[in-house]
Amino acid sequence: MFFERNFTIEKYRQGILKREFSLTQAIEAFFDYLKEKDKDLGAFLEIFESAGKNQARVLDKKLSQLSEKERANLSPLFGVPLAIKDNILIAGFKTTAASKILANYIASYDATVIKKLKKEEVIFLGKTNLDEFAMGASTEYSAFKKTRNPYDLSKVPGGSSGGSAVAVAANMALGALGSDTGGSIRQPASFCGVVGLKPSYGAVSRYGLIALASSLDQIGPFAKTVADVALIFKAIAGFDDFDSTSVKVDWSRVDEYEPSAAKKLKIGVPKEYFVEGMEEEVKEAVMKVVEKFKADGFEIKEISLPHTQYAVSCYYIILPAEASANLARYDGLRYSPVAELKTENLSLWDYYLKQRSVGIGDEPRRRILLGNFVLSSGYYDAYYAKAQKVRRLILNDFENVFQKGKDGVDVILAPVSPTKAFEIGAKADDPLAMYLADIFTIPANLAGLCALSLPAENPQNFSKENMPVNFQLIGRRFEEKNILNLGRYFEEELRD
Repeated sequence: MFFERNFTIEKYRQGILKREFSLTQAIEAFFDYLKEKDKDLGAFLEIFESAGKNQARVLDKKLSQLSEKERANLSPLFGVPLAIKDNILIAGFKTTAASKILANYIASYDATVIKKLKKEEVIFLGKTNLDEFAMGASTEYSAFKKTRNPYDLSKVPGGSSGGSAVAVAANMALGALGSDTGGSIRQPASFCGVVGLKPSYGAVSRYGLIALASSLDQIGPFAKTVADVALIFKAIAGFDDFDSTSVKVDWSRVDEYEPSAAKKLKIGVPKEYFVEGMEEEVKEAVMKVVEKFKADGFEIKEISLPHTQYAVSCYYIILPAEASANLARYDGLRYSPVAELKTENLSLWDYYLKQRSVGIGDEPRRRILLGNFVLSSGYYDAYYAKAQKVRRLILNDFENVFQKGKDGVDVILAPVSPTKAFEIGAKADDPLAMYLADIFTIPANLAGLCALSLPAENPQNFSKENMPVNFQLIGRRFEEKNILNLGRYFEEELRD
């Protein structure tokens, strides 16, 4: 029951309230299942078995002392088993960002999203694998292990939040948190056939997230359905004094489903997102979605986002620049497993060089070097300053199509990735090919918009022969309700 593809957070909640099973029974079953399942998949870096089972027993005791009315008023996430990407801090547990230089780091405080989830009384199953410091699109760049696609073990799950996507897709967790800097939630959601939300920049606190690119990063949820993603998003969203970029927005109704409101939304389809070299199966799957909306009476309009072609180039100047600054703090002095270098007769400079060469992998090193270059004297204006100007042009494109009135649209419908999941190793030695995997997801990050990735067909149909394809719905900043509402309408009313 727990490990069926259609077993959702709502079904879990109803089972608890009707006393069909105890939390202790459920959580023990999840740990037994994921320990066996994950031997092949490599989704988890650490499992919180003892802590999770103890918490389940405590919550069961609490349930036994509540009246039926009090139980009905519990959080919709009460006792729900979630997985957390290992660049989000949970006090008392390791947070490595899948890097050797942080292999022994134990978080001393909770990220704000973790504090919020603890108030909802969720149960954390463990920390999930990622590309080192969230730099990658395949979860092959982890310092500790490769994560595999649950539908085909020879293929990647996407990245950088591949472990979280796999945990949900393989039914090892009912939901998960990831982070999205240029597509790191939406693309693995697509490769694994689950739902993933990249919130608007400023909607969710970044406090306690190991920073990659501070003007682009956002924490967001994975789940099996749009309704479940909305529940998790509502729990983690909100203003935070510890994050100067967070914004005060009323999220009290963001999880409410309103089919009549969804039907009024005008959908734009950008011509620039259907490019040469895109897999035909991906194009066909996304266009079938467009046709389903059109057949149901939705207004569909072709739109143009002309500066999309510059997004990847712009992103890979801004991101390395910010990453090089953020990663400068990691010297290996306290948390690296190669601390024995301290005993050698080295100058501090030589010690740093050795630690960072051993503790930081090839992809982060590549981006640090690139970032230092574009920020260096004589190149700042030629590269970084110009990239920021192009970023403004990309935002202008979105603002033009999102204008109010008859010429504007409310939501943009587009592919998530130009391909389905690719073979492990196929792009590992070709950084440019890997970077291009984010061609359709990067613009939303540069513009700070919200975007939802969801399967184009029923996930029950996915298999090794029929690998998942998602499409994305992009909305105005802080209009998550629109994309969640429209996504749920498609999921419940239009998808086969």
